[in-house]
Amino acid sequence: MGSGQFPSRWHQLRQGKHTSNHMTADEQALETGQTYSWYPSVPLGMRFVIIGAGRVGLRTARVLREEDHEVTLVEREEASIRRARNEGYHAVEGDGAREKILLEAGIEDADALGALTGDLNVNFAACMIAKHYSCRTVLRIDEDYREDIYNKYAIEVDQVIYPERLGAIGTKNALLGGTIRAIADIAQHLQVVELTLTENAPVNGYSISELELPAHAMLLAYGKQDQSLAIPNPDLSLEVGDRLVVLADFDVLSDIRQLLVGETTSRGAANATPGGVH
Repeated sequence: MGSGQFPSRWHQLRQGKHTSNHMTADEQALETGQTYSWYPSVPLGMRFVIIGAGRVGLRTARVLREEDHEVTLVEREEASIRRARNEGYHAVEGDGAREKILLEAGIEDADALGALTGDLNVNFAACMIAKHYSCRTVLRIDEDYREDIYNKYAIEVDQVIYPERLGAIGTKNALLGGTIRAIADIAQHLQVVELTLTENAPVNGYSISELELPAHAMLLAYGKQDQSLAIPNPDLSLEVGDRLVVLADFDVLSDIRQLLVGETTSRGAANATPGGVH
């Protein structure tokens, strides 16, 4: 933290310096070291540094600003800097892999850094500098690297993201139709999917406690038709239109689709290959 500067909300939470007697569930989880929810209710007014003001970086900045967070962009290209400033962002011109530039962007008081350029080396260097300042680090990777290379980077940062995969998920969802919806890629071989139970599903009429998913798969959430998703209740019965959110290895996605959607083996297998789900 810079001297004479107030700690951000996230730093206060990390240090146990709460500004209110009332904590959200995620604040309590942060204090006790428990796992956050899938979509945490983050504190308002957090500070973010985004490396890269291109398509991915600028879109991310827009979403964060819409939620009343403070965003600083770091970018080398003059045209991208000009566009970001025209949209009202604080933008620092320079190489995001240099500590001097990140200090100028306010890394000392930032809650998290998103390294979102198309250059993996720049992204990794920025994350390592941010890690030194106790920031949460998110690293962008555009290609499917060999697993040993992926692991080399993944163990050093808080999260790795694949923007091209996430963009492709929306396209794939439209192609697959309404019964299967990919939510996110968690790792190279793990995906969170939402499936809508059909009349062809073999498990129709089963209770959740009777549902046996394949190995390397876990039921995360469940919702009756037109109702919100919630923690699965083992006594509820499975009916047409119910939605199930499952975390699964790519290798078992075809089996899960057969079980919950009633797809044929060939179509399920085609959809479950890594090239079909990213």
